[in-house]
Amino acid sequence: MNTLYGIKNCDTVKKARQWLDRNAIDYRFHDLRNDGLSPQLIRHWIEKSGWKTLLNQRSTSWRQLNDEQKSDLTEAKAIQLMLESPTLIKRPVLDTGNHVIVGFKEESYRTGLQDTNSAKQIG
Repeated sequence: MNTLYGIKNCDTVKKARQWLDRNAIDYRFHDLRNDGLSPQLIRHWIEKSGWKTLLNQRSTSWRQLNDEQKSDLTEAKAIQLMLESPTLIKRPVLDTGNHVIVGFKEESYRTGLQDTNSAKQIG
């Protein structure tokens, strides 16, 4: 089962959910604020996409961090920051079982979901 991770009121998450619904793709929505987040889940995403992809350094949340928090970034420090503030995660994160897709682009979803839904024409 596909799982879409994000924050309910995020515009990009809304676009991803609409696209998945329009294309009749089954998925479960996991709200990072309400449903929580674990270090293991973040590590899984990092294995598939890299921590620099996952950490949204363009976000308002990033700009609100102090200089000490932003400096000397390592994977471990990035994980800790994302656990403390899930809004630092680039959204949405779609886990298909085969792929982890960070952010929303129709072409990435179409390609990433083709493996999972090979019998279905997507897009």
